Order: sequence, then C-alpha cells, then structure tokens
Amino acid sequence: MIKSFSNMPKIRTFVIGCGMTKFEKPGRRENFDYPDMAKEAVTKALKDAKIDYKEVKQATVGFCYGESCSGQRALYQMGMTGIPIYNVNNNCSTGASALFLAKQLIETGNNDCVLALGFEKMERGSLGTKWNDRTVPLDKHFEQMVELEGFTSAPPASQLFGNAGEEHMKKYGSKPEHFAKIAYKNHKHSVNNPYSQFQDEYTLEQIQNSTQVHRVLTKLQCCPTSDGSACCIVANEDFVRKHKLESQAVEIVAMEMNTDFESSLNEKSSIKLVGYDITKAAAKKVFAQTNYKPQDVDVVELHDCFSANELITYEALGLCPEGKAHEMIDRGDNTYGGKYVINPSGGLISKGHPLGATGLAQCSELCWQLRGEADKRQVQNCKLALQHNLGLGGAVVISLYRLGFPEANKAKSKL
Repeated sequence: MIKSFSNMPKIRTFVIGCGMTKFEKPGRRENFDYPDMAKEAVTKALKDAKIDYKEVKQATVGFCYGESCSGQRALYQMGMTGIPIYNVNNNCSTGASALFLAKQLIETGNNDCVLALGFEKMERGSLGTKWNDRTVPLDKHFEQMVELEGFTSAPPASQLFGNAGEEHMKKYGSKPEHFAKIAYKNHKHSVNNPYSQFQDEYTLEQIQNSTQVHRVLTKLQCCPTSDGSACCIVANEDFVRKHKLESQAVEIVAMEMNTDFESSLNEKSSIKLVGYDITKAAAKKVFAQTNYKPQDVDVVELHDCFSANELITYEALGLCPEGKAHEMIDRGDNTYGGKYVINPSGGLISKGHPLGATGLAQCSELCWQLRGEADKRQVQNCKLALQHNLGLGGAVVISLYRLGFPEANKAKSKL
C-alpha cells in the first residue's frame, strides 16, 4: 500500500554551515572572479560545518548575471563529484530561492546534505536590462508604474520603491525623516560587520542631504551593486546527529515562497506593485505553520534594497499594524534596545547587494545571531529569527529560524 505524503512525518531541515566573502564595490578586488568568490564562501561554509565537499549530495546555485551553468563552473573546483547542480535565477531573491530549493531537496527524503551557493560579479552603477531584443520580465510592472506615477530619469527600481514610499506618506502620514531614520540605523549597524561593503556611520542630516535619487529616496537610502558570494549548507536530522553538529544546527522552522498575485498589478497601488501582498501572504503561511507569531521574533534580516521597502515590509511581515511602521520607527523598535533588531548586518543599504548572494548572506547572519557568534552585532537572548528576501518580477521568500538543539548550544557556550 502506498503511503500518503501527508501522513509521513515531517523531515526537519537544519543549516549546519555558513560562509561568505566580504561584499565589495564591483571590480575593487583584483582577480576576484565568480569562481574565486564561490570558492572562498564554500570553503568557509564547509569548514564551519566540519564536513568534506564529498558529503554534499546535491547543490543549488544562484546568480543573475552570468552565463548558463556558471553554477557548475563555480563548484567543480571544489570537486567534480557528479552531483546534480541546479542554477537558480529569481532576481534579487535568488539567494533565498536557492536555499528554498535546497530545503525541499532535503524534504524529499532522498538527500541528507545539500549545499546552497549564491554569487554575483556585477557592473558598477544602477541595474539595467541585458537583452533588448525580447520582452522585459518587468514590463507589466513598469507599465503600471507609468500609469500611476509617470516615468523619470531616475533608475527604474528606485522609482518603483520611491513611489511606494510616497504612497505610504500620503496614505498613512509617514514623513521623509522616517525613511532616513531607517538608513541611519542600517549604516550604524554596519560599522560592526566586517563583511559589509560600507562600514561608515552617517548623521541623519547627512543621509537626508545626500544626493536625491527619486522622491523620498536619497543616495544613502539606496543599496549599492556589489561583488560577493555566500553559502549555506543544509542537512537532515540524521546527518546532524551523525556528525555531532547539534550545538550549531539552526532549524529552518518554516519557509515559504510566493510570486505575484493579480492584486500586485491590478489594484493601482505602488506599494502592492513592489511586493507587499506577496510578502504578507508568505509571512502568514510561515507563521500559520508554527506556534509563533510575528511579535515572538527577536531579530530580522529583511530586503532593504531601498529604505522605503524596509518601512513597508514591517507592516507586510506583521511586525506592526498596517499604517503604523513610522510609529514603530519613532519608538526605536527596529534596533538594539527596541522590540526587534532589524538588519543587524547593515542590510542591503550598507552591506551591499550582490543579487545571487544576498539571501544566503541574510541566512548566514541570522544563523550567527542564533548561535551567539555575531560578535559586536550580537542580539542578546536571540531565540527566533525572521528572513525576508524579495525579487521584483516577482518572488518573495520568507523564512523562520531557531536553534535546532538549544540545550546542546547552551552546553557548548559554557565550555
């Protein structure tokens, strides 16, 4: 008799190793091609997990700017073991999409250890299209943007998110200073992150007075393009116990991906156009699978490609009621000493944004936080972590993490 999948016990999935490069301005480090980035990140992750590459059964590799099968080229230098390697591309949510796929490969029951890698070798300046002889994947989003707000000479992505910020101000009463406060916080957090592209602290006035990019957004409220790589290794419980990794295993409690709904394009909203509805839906599914609610979260890494997106994402994730994000900011509930610590890494605004690596860098930061290994960035008594990685066009991945074996971690910390 064939067993129903719904009646099978859930396979727990754990992140057992993390590694990343420093994120850097494109071209700053000489001889730093994507295979070099990947090798550094993977080597660090394998060392962290205390395993050999030969124990990896499959791999998922995320990147947006590169030729087909770049994932194979990046990993072959670690060993040509014949394993399946999947190349993943989901715009800015590529890294978390690779992790989402890796988790599902564990949950099939056919793999006990899967590696998720992301990297990007980028060009300087704002993002643009590479293929001008075919349909642009964001054509519907741009058409809706033009219909709602027109089109300016500013980079298209900044227009989409700047318009969303403007809509929030008109609808709920937030002000330009609230968006600037987010950038101030993230730049301040990045001072303690050795992996961050920028480690400079700015005053609120410097952020507000930096070059205007689009509407509410100034230059210091926008993420830069970056070179870099990040890697996370996931495994099932048997693998964790076999290798005695309980003290560092971080459980992926729940993870969901959503792509655009009709409401994303048809409800005449700049906020919904940049992923509000899909973020809200994915977050609801994540918390519905658990005994947790958003208010139980201690630390968050979310997709602050622009300060406007961080603000509206507070509401979409359920960290505060709709229309109240600016009040949450004024209370200081998004940084150390407040209700949540959001983007302790510095976020995309300061850490940088190599598209394929970002989601895996977010996961790495949260794992280090939960393991108590975040050094000066450490969030005290951190027990539950939330991740949000968004790509327009569109896909969002929401993940919830906790220590898989907290007693083992506690025993280790006492040594």
